Amino acid sequence: MTLLEAIFMGIIQGATEFLPVSSSGHLAIFKNIFNVNTDTGILFDILLHFGTLMAIFIVYWKDIKELIVEGFSIIGLAFSNCGCFICNLFRKNKKEYKKIITKPYRRFVILVIISTIITMIIALPCEKFIGNAGNTLLVPGICLCITSFILFIADHLKSGDKDASTATYKNSFFVGLAQAVATLPGVSRSGSTITAGLACGFTREFAVKYSFIMSIPAILGAVILEIPDIAGAAFTKMEVINYAVGMVVAAVVGYLCIKAMLVFVKKNKFKYFSIYCLLAGIVSVVCYFVL
Repeated sequence: MTLLEAIFMGIIQGATEFLPVSSSGHLAIFKNIFNVNTDTGILFDILLHFGTLMAIFIVYWKDIKELIVEGFSIIGLAFSNCGCFICNLFRKNKKEYKKIITKPYRRFVILVIISTIITMIIALPCEKFIGNAGNTLLVPGICLCITSFILFIADHLKSGDKDASTATYKNSFFVGLAQAVATLPGVSRSGSTITAGLACGFTREFAVKYSFIMSIPAILGAVILEIPDIAGAAFTKMEVINYAVGMVVAAVVGYLCIKAMLVFVKKNKFKYFSIYCLLAGIVSVVCYFVL
């Protein structure tokens, strides 16, 4: 892979990962129309994922830090209550259990965990089908049209008043379901989850924050699953440099796109992405029958 190709792939990864246009859908269409092999190598895929993770961590570092701290607090209190339960089995004077979900960020942690579990339960059994869906122009084209409709709905949803302290577990289930559907090539993950959040009554700012933070477990999971495949692989010094440049480009572009998304959502500007996805979807479907 050349330096120019690495930069180009970094731009695509950073932009389409966060803008509501579906990265998987665009890569599938690009591969099918131009007959290009988009398998860039395991190491490069991992570094691109790290690039997008860096963007999320930079934008939401304060929130992520609090989530990590409160996540460990939840684990500590859970073990404490387990010990309390065991002790109460042998005591007459029962010891009171400590309340765990007492802070907004602790609730936020549980909400993200529920959404992630729902996504995994639905998406993992369909992994083979989802992987094959991108081998044709028809599925990504139809899914891009679906994304267009989803974004059209998002622009007409009013901002709610729910945040980390008032969002319900039922809401997290619904957003997790939206993320599972978005594993199909052509369905935008950010567009689907933000729209789901708005439909649940989230504030526009919290809908965007929830969407991007809940992508961290999914991206980390993909990275961890790919790491064993690196073992024994050989890379030249130039390849590693090019890959690193692609990662940095993905991080910079991703950061800018997250910031842009905050503006688009607040100002109801999804209609432009909706029109684009509809046109891209129609072109893809037409090409499927013509080419």
